[in-house]
Amino acid sequence: MSNLLHLDASARTRSISRELSTAFAEAWRAENPDGGYRYRDLAAEPVPFIDAAWTELCDAVLAQDRTDLDRLAELVRTPEQAAAWAIVEPLLAEVLAADVILIGTPMYNYSIPASLKAWLDQVTFPRMSLGHRRFVVMTARGGAYSPGAPKAAFDYQERFLRDFFAGHFAVQDTVFVNAELANARQDPALAHLRGKHDESYALAMETARALAKEY
Repeated sequence: MSNLLHLDASARTRSISRELSTAFAEAWRAENPDGGYRYRDLAAEPVPFIDAAWTELCDAVLAQDRTDLDRLAELVRTPEQAAAWAIVEPLLAEVLAADVILIGTPMYNYSIPASLKAWLDQVTFPRMSLGHRRFVVMTARGGAYSPGAPKAAFDYQERFLRDFFAGHFAVQDTVFVNAELANARQDPALAHLRGKHDESYALAMETARALAKEY
């Protein structure tokens, strides 16, 4: 049985990235009726930022060369570390239980929301590997940042996440589905690009649903 962990990070309750991730999740669940499903809204229920006790746990992982993620709790030594681990444990357990990790995220200021970064920090420890797990990321961008676009070099969203998953989790199987030019819906200066946005959005929705059947 396959398991899907579904995360949303947009501050908007009705956002394009949420629509895309929902489209994938619904198609995936239809394709995997017996599959496990867990949803977490990182904007509605923010994950706390890491603290000093969390860094001490990381130091212990390095000092003891601990790579078994199921035994990290054995490293807890102080009440502060126990409190830090109480935050990490359920989040990490959801990751380890998943085969596919679906993330819906907007681009904020060329990168990702703080809520998503906070989650990533909490579940990431030195020398960890998530092995067979696959990441699917549904994004919404106000502008155009795909290869060849004038602002392609400003894309610190996909680049950051792709490098993060490969560098920290040893996961190369990451797929991005991007809906671009979303600001054309609100900004009169971009009204002439509304047609291109609509095309990008429609293609992203179609891709999200089709991709779910492959996972």
